[in-house]
Amino acid sequence: MLKNTISSGVWPTMLTPFTDGGKIDKKAVERLVNWYVDSGVSGIFAVCQSSEMFQLALEERIALARETVRLSAGRVQVVASGHISDDPAEQIEELKAIAETGVDAVVLVSNRLALRDESDEVWIERCGAILKAIPGVNFGVYECPYPYKRLLSEKVLKWCAQSGRINFLKDTCCDGELIARRLKWIGESGLKLFNANTPTLLQSLRDGASGFCGVMANICPRLLVRLFDSYKAHPDKAELLQSYLTVLSWVETQQYPSCAKYYLNSVGVPMESACRVNGGAPLSRYVRDEIDMLRLLNGKMEDFFLKE
Repeated sequence: MLKNTISSGVWPTMLTPFTDGGKIDKKAVERLVNWYVDSGVSGIFAVCQSSEMFQLALEERIALARETVRLSAGRVQVVASGHISDDPAEQIEELKAIAETGVDAVVLVSNRLALRDESDEVWIERCGAILKAIPGVNFGVYECPYPYKRLLSEKVLKWCAQSGRINFLKDTCCDGELIARRLKWIGESGLKLFNANTPTLLQSLRDGASGFCGVMANICPRLLVRLFDSYKAHPDKAELLQSYLTVLSWVETQQYPSCAKYYLNSVGVPMESACRVNGGAPLSRYVRDEIDMLRLLNGKMEDFFLKE
């Protein structure tokens, strides 16, 4: 059994900046990592769906994970996924390569371990094979919605908690009551649940969730950090902040992740808004205008909520 070293708090799902030529923009990656750290986050989830991992070659996934670890330089923790193959043997090779980058945990994508119509037993068997093939490494699980969302059942989640090897869960069920039950299933095992859903975040923290890991930490990480740090001491203000964050979460539907890249560029983290997902379609003028207004509003909200 490995020691759980995963820090509670806010974990952004890292973007992958690209150059005009379509390659990973290393300078923008450095600026992005520093922005995350300066925002007060506890860790970075690299090589995930926000990173466009299904559109990255294995060499790019490895390089992005390794560079994120290097740039973070111990200031925050880093976890990474990146196994996208259908073949279990190929997935193990992908995961071994990610583990060798020095990340704090290698994150398994739940829908990669079993097809939609395959049983929990199949999932557990394949996960067990991965743990056996890659000893001495901490793991996590990400309920990625693409190509289909496979939520962990009570049986699977309890197995993960009891394995002693899985200490990070990016929960995407978006159901506050289910999250509360899941936290009871996990108990004191050491497996930490990070909610990806903004509207249910505050209640999940009150129920014992370890933090937030999701899209909105690319837009308002400092506000999310403030919510996590102060929700117990300032419950009334936490309710107001939760309400704002919930309304703000509309941005997830606005040509994400291009919109997040455009936003970051507008707040002093230079990068192109180009993406490989969605056919590489450029960000519409309408969405750019909305993001420009969001930037102004978010600045005012930070002034209000972050003042001492």
